[in-house]
Amino acid sequence: MIIKRYIHKELFQKLLWILGLLILIFASNKFVGFLSDAAEGNLPADMVFMMLGYKMLATLPKIFPISILMATLLVFTRMANDRELIIMEGAGASKAFQMKIVTQFAIIFCFLVTFVTLYAAPWAEQNIHLLKERAKEESDISGIRPGQFKEFNQGDRVVYVENFLPEKSLMKDVFLQVRQEKNLGVLASDNAYFQYDRKSGNRYIIFNDGQRYVGEPGLLDYEITEYEKYAILIENVTRKAEAVKTSAISTNEIIGSDNMTHKAELQWRISLIIICLSLSLFSVLLVQSSANEKRYTPFIIGISVYLIYSNLLGIAQTLLRREIIPDFVGLWSVHLIFLSILFFLYYFPRIQIAKNSQ
Repeated sequence: MIIKRYIHKELFQKLLWILGLLILIFASNKFVGFLSDAAEGNLPADMVFMMLGYKMLATLPKIFPISILMATLLVFTRMANDRELIIMEGAGASKAFQMKIVTQFAIIFCFLVTFVTLYAAPWAEQNIHLLKERAKEESDISGIRPGQFKEFNQGDRVVYVENFLPEKSLMKDVFLQVRQEKNLGVLASDNAYFQYDRKSGNRYIIFNDGQRYVGEPGLLDYEITEYEKYAILIENVTRKAEAVKTSAISTNEIIGSDNMTHKAELQWRISLIIICLSLSLFSVLLVQSSANEKRYTPFIIGISVYLIYSNLLGIAQTLLRREIIPDFVGLWSVHLIFLSILFFLYYFPRIQIAKNSQ
């Protein structure tokens, strides 16, 4: 019982430390990208932290497997170097007993992984999709800065705003220059606002109570028109609504679906849970089998195996999605291969000892 609490405490501390470090690295990288999008006007400033939070929650299932692998390797490598594993075996804590302790910890951890992978991550992906759609609608407004020129349509439309009220999406004292072949059009208005067409993706500026000047630069024959309301297209976009990613579909919707893409996604989500358990057991066996090697050898082997394992799962998911392999083979075949490797690592030392004793 003391050994169990000791190993669980070590694993928990290392896991928290590694998870925190990986989340900090990923969050910093994403945060810089979102800040860049916000500075360019492609993402409203009030969405930056919301997008970052949802993105990190959606990324957690991919971070969990490498985290528990590294945590288990750190704990058992240190214990092997400090001869603690030898002492434990001498006290009756066999390899099977150590694997049982790690399995108990991994199963508890897998409950968290299951909740995040099957429910929280798809929910976060759905919110990311909604935020992206909202950002497309508000990208023009978020890019407007009082006292600065804003270009649209590759410079054919240039807007200048003296004052801007973001909460009302209202621009005050607006100037718009429109270039059409040789002619140059200028619109001036006391106030204006953006209008977005959801179906077409086109964006308009609606001017209220202003003047319109059209003519060729250098000449004096300008056409002057006064208006109460004037709409002008500033960005013509032919686009379809962005499809929702498969990863954003809730688990309840894809369970029982006959769609192979949905089956591949479901197997992938379950695989992210299985891989956490299998990698933690692999770490124990790896350290036991390479106890006489250099300290960093298990980490090199462990990370290499993780990359191969995850890539094979990705390949199997693609093959299943394209209906090249049947669903009963799917990603389960990769897990069976890895399970056979675990059995080999567990029984191979015993086979060697049996051969040497003959």
